[in-house]
Amino acid sequence: MMASSYNAKEEDGRNSNSSTHGGAAVAKSKKPDNTAFKQQRLPAWQPILTAGNVLPAFFVIGLIFIPIGIGLYVTSNNIREIEIDYTGSESGSPCNDCSTNFTWNTTTPCICTVNFTLNQPFEGNVYMYYGLSNFYQNHRRYVKSRDDSQLNGNIKSLKEPSKECEPYRTDPVTKKPIAPCGAIANSLFNDTLELFHNELNGRTTAVPLAKRGIAWYTDRTVKFRNPVGDNLSEVFKDTEKPMNWMKPVYELDPSDPENNGFINEDFIVWMRTAALPTFRKLYRIIHKNSSSTLTLPSGSYTLKVAYNYPVSSFDGRKRMILSTISWMGGKNPFLGIAYITVGSICFFLGVVLLIIHHKYDSRNNSADIPN
Repeated sequence: MMASSYNAKEEDGRNSNSSTHGGAAVAKSKKPDNTAFKQQRLPAWQPILTAGNVLPAFFVIGLIFIPIGIGLYVTSNNIREIEIDYTGSESGSPCNDCSTNFTWNTTTPCICTVNFTLNQPFEGNVYMYYGLSNFYQNHRRYVKSRDDSQLNGNIKSLKEPSKECEPYRTDPVTKKPIAPCGAIANSLFNDTLELFHNELNGRTTAVPLAKRGIAWYTDRTVKFRNPVGDNLSEVFKDTEKPMNWMKPVYELDPSDPENNGFINEDFIVWMRTAALPTFRKLYRIIHKNSSSTLTLPSGSYTLKVAYNYPVSSFDGRKRMILSTISWMGGKNPFLGIAYITVGSICFFLGVVLLIIHHKYDSRNNSADIPN
């Protein structure tokens, strides 16, 4: 009787607690839903690697990659290319005086000349690049130091640049906004390069260098735009040039209004930052002369440099590159070597595995023969 009474009281207590808390919630099950996905009943494919399907794959990869690699390597070697270093850090080099006695923002830049010889003629369009070494355009703070809205011609961003441009956001003296702002624009490469052909008769002729068409089409037409206005000097009148520039952005190319301001192609090329500390950027294009099959005949040439860009502070080097291109782009032997290497390794592994398979397969067959 006492046990029955206790159980009745316990049951009454549970009922009272349930009524007090508004009813006990039904316990949720932790069991996954009975679906094909949650119960792992989806159809699956589990390949079994055998000699019959692995060995042909190795040989096929080798037979495909090796010819492709040879073709890429030969094509790369057929590209004509020459590099001329004009850093001037070595004593006695043509540009040593300019490098040693460099002064900022001078109205009369130092001029130096470098003579070189082309042993082989260059056919087709020839591309002139400038190259820098030990210059880290991939630094995080450097890459972020720009205002894309300002470069797209936004008037508000022109007057109030992004804080990402600090400390190249406003001029420390006039307190006016800098256009274009940021570290990338402030470090714009501004050497002037000219090329001359020294002919056998003693005459020197200038090689025509095209400065249009060196930037990406999307950059010229979409990403970079000038602020709205007929007169760029009026549009930029309440701004200051970057500290390391010798002239404002609207005077980058006074001879061509369509290549001035934010849409200047030299400026656009520089603003597309490089991924590695040693890089090259397109500077000019030497178009093929229709009256001659040779764009640059072999012989003596002179590179004239207006030395405006110092590199000694970061132990850098400067060079000028002349190069032709092919259907695969510029000179790049690495791609061909990579294809040949991968193809050769696959072919070699295929031969080794074939020998091993043949050896052990013969043992198994002989062991199965009854005495």
